[in-house]
Amino acid sequence: MSMWDAYVEQALAQLGFLQLLRSLRPITPSLEKLNPVDDEAPIEAKEDGEFKVFDEMQPWDRASVEVEIAESTVQKWLLDIPSSGDEIITKGGAIKSLGEHPHQFKKLILFSGNDYLGLSSHPTIGRAAAKAALEYRMGPRGSALICGYTFHHRLLESCLAKLKKKEDCLLCPTGFAANMALMVAIGNIGSLLTERKASSEDQKIAIFSDSLNHASIIDGVRLADRQRNVELFIYRHCDMAHLNALLSSCTLTKKVVVTDSLFSMDGDFAPMRELAKLRKKHGFLLVIDDAHGTFVCGKNGGGVAEMFNCERDVDICVGTLSKAAGCFGGFIACSKRWKLLIQSRGRSFIFSTAAPIPLIAAGHVLVAKREMWRRREIWNRVQDFRDLTGIPIQSPIISLIVGSEGKALEASRHLLKSGFHVTAIRPPTVPANSCRLRVTLSATHTTEDVKKLTSALLQCIRFQDIAINGSNRHARL
Repeated sequence: MSMWDAYVEQALAQLGFLQLLRSLRPITPSLEKLNPVDDEAPIEAKEDGEFKVFDEMQPWDRASVEVEIAESTVQKWLLDIPSSGDEIITKGGAIKSLGEHPHQFKKLILFSGNDYLGLSSHPTIGRAAAKAALEYRMGPRGSALICGYTFHHRLLESCLAKLKKKEDCLLCPTGFAANMALMVAIGNIGSLLTERKASSEDQKIAIFSDSLNHASIIDGVRLADRQRNVELFIYRHCDMAHLNALLSSCTLTKKVVVTDSLFSMDGDFAPMRELAKLRKKHGFLLVIDDAHGTFVCGKNGGGVAEMFNCERDVDICVGTLSKAAGCFGGFIACSKRWKLLIQSRGRSFIFSTAAPIPLIAAGHVLVAKREMWRRREIWNRVQDFRDLTGIPIQSPIISLIVGSEGKALEASRHLLKSGFHVTAIRPPTVPANSCRLRVTLSATHTTEDVKKLTSALLQCIRFQDIAINGSNRHARL
């Protein structure tokens, strides 16, 4: 063993002691749902340009929530044995581990993903990617500023700008990269203005961030803060009185408020209307990360700002194609001035290779916007869960806080045995003693799926604790 192998071994031992080792658990979509698409009898569809869209759920949609997992992986999961994801799933559905004989697999209903509209298995999206791959292959490989930016990228940016009702849009490799690029660019404003002014204190930027913002915002703000021209303020989660007090006491003139619109671990919404009022009062720049709201919320899928009718109050909107759109990649909807600044100073954008043309072409179809029945169905499932449990959930993200890590793992294992893929969320993703089951609903879940899930949950969680005390309280096992 080399010196560095020994160091890594010691670090892993410490992570194990702290219960912070994490595992990869390979899954595969239900191939029997995906493969027969072209062989089945024609299904009524509307022609929308070159591709088809549908008015109701089709057989292939179930592949987005029906998955298979190797029995060997199941056993590792049940015993909480760390895994590096060394199982391989072959095309025919048989599963075998490296160096081992083939194993059987277990079928599960997925209640832990972010494919809110169930579009990852949509044939129109797959065909758009395949068509672009045949015509253009992967496209030029380089950063967007060198040679990776094509007319396909421009077309998608224009569509997303229109969706978000913004002047322009900048595509980024991921949603994480989008937040990093934006926060660093904001921090750069202070640095650039300082070079032209005698007093650097006058050019500082105050950034106010919700305490439960996504890790990409946190990391981006930290990088911005290292430029020494940013002053950071953390306000209590969705606490507008605390935010107002911080804003009122801040003497800096350049203020930015950044928040998730729909919080990924708690499933609650930022108080958008109150934020809009504070924006008018204090004149700050309002930035939202609408990763979990885009295409899910609002009549047209415009997101949380559309749902609360305050799109004009949001200055910059970060979003993703990796969740409800069923594709991959991030974006920043903003003005042309902001786009030029971010593409000039946002390092995670500048130094990343642009997304391949097939991914961009798949996103450009925007099935998520066109098939409006999917938004209706996901909110019907939210109502189903409310009716069945009495828990007043706000969104398709359901946070069932059980407290300790052991309790969360116990509940997750019970659901795995019952045929459901629901993972335990533990530190550092959430604070200690707020470990939880994070359940997510999809438009391609059925009412029967939700009934079976709630029946399994009833065997390990007391719903009345949550229903009576509020969704942010701890449930009892």
